[in-house]
Amino acid sequence: MPTRTARTAWNGGLQDGSGQVELSSSKAGTFDVSFPKRAAEDAGGTTSPEELIAASHSSCYAMQLSAFLAEAGGTPQSLEVSADVSLGPDEANGGFHLTGIALTVRGEVEGLDEEAFVAAAEKAKAGCPISKALTGVEITLDAALES
Repeated sequence: MPTRTARTAWNGGLQDGSGQVELSSSKAGTFDVSFPKRAAEDAGGTTSPEELIAASHSSCYAMQLSAFLAEAGGTPQSLEVSADVSLGPDEANGGFHLTGIALTVRGEVEGLDEEAFVAAAEKAKAGCPISKALTGVEITLDAALES
C-alpha cells in the first residue's frame, strides 16, 4: 500500500505565525493555516489540523461503510458523511487535545433495512483505519437511512 505525504511550511511564533499545508502526494492544493484562526469560531479562509482530520475521517469512513454495506447484502446508492472534530484545552497535560469526533451518516441503500444499515455503520466506525488511528478520542455516530 502507498504512503501519502503532506508538508507544512511555518513562519513565526504560535500567535503571530502562519503557514501553508501542502498536499504533496496528490498535489491537490496548498492551504493556509494559523493558530489564531484555528482557535476561532470563524476560520476566515484557513484550514486547520482538525478540519484535515475531519476530511480524512469522513472520506475513510464513507469508503469503509460502503464495503460493509455490500458485505451485508446492500447496494449503496449514496452516502452523506460528515465528521465534526472538536478541539479543547487539555487540562491534564497542558496545551490542547481533540475533545471528540461526531460522525453523521445518511444513506440511500437498496436491500437493507434501518437495523442492518446502523449495524454496518457501527462496524465501519470501528473498522475504518482513521477511526483506529484516533482511538484516544471519543467518536460518536448518528446513522440513519433516508427514503
